[in-house]
Amino acid sequence: MSASGQSHFLPQDKVDVMTEYKQAILLRADLGMGKGKLVAQGCHASIDAYDKALSSKPGWVEDWKEGGCKKIAVKVSSERELVEAFMRAKKAKLPCSLITDAGHTQVEPGSKTAVAIGPAPESEIDEITDKLKLL
Repeated sequence: MSASGQSHFLPQDKVDVMTEYKQAILLRADLGMGKGKLVAQGCHASIDAYDKALSSKPGWVEDWKEGGCKKIAVKVSSERELVEAFMRAKKAKLPCSLITDAGHTQVEPGSKTAVAIGPAPESEIDEITDKLKLL
C-alpha cells in the first residue's frame, strides 16, 4: 500500500507497465495490388486481429490504445511467406488474422493477401516480423 492508503497493482491481464504494444500488418507485394487495394486488405486484417485481441487479451488492447495504437506495415514477397508468418504468430498464441480475398477486383478469388498480428507486445511481434521490410 502507498502512503496515501491506496494499493497499487496491475489488473491480471496487464503484462507490465514498461511493455510496448503494437500491431503489425503484413501485405503481399507480389500480387501487384494497387495502393487502395493494399490499404483495404490491411484494414480487413487489422480489424479482425483487433477483434480477436479484444476478446482474448483485453489488457493488451487497452495498453495499446493508451500507447497511441502503434502499427507497422511490412511487405512479404509470397503467399508462403505470408502464411508462415501467420502460423508463427498462431503458434506464439498472438492474436492474428489471415485475409483471403473474394476476388471481385484485382486478385484471383481465394488469394491470401494480408496478415495482421496484434495488438501484442512489440518484442513478441518483432520475433516474427523483424526481418521484413517496411512497406
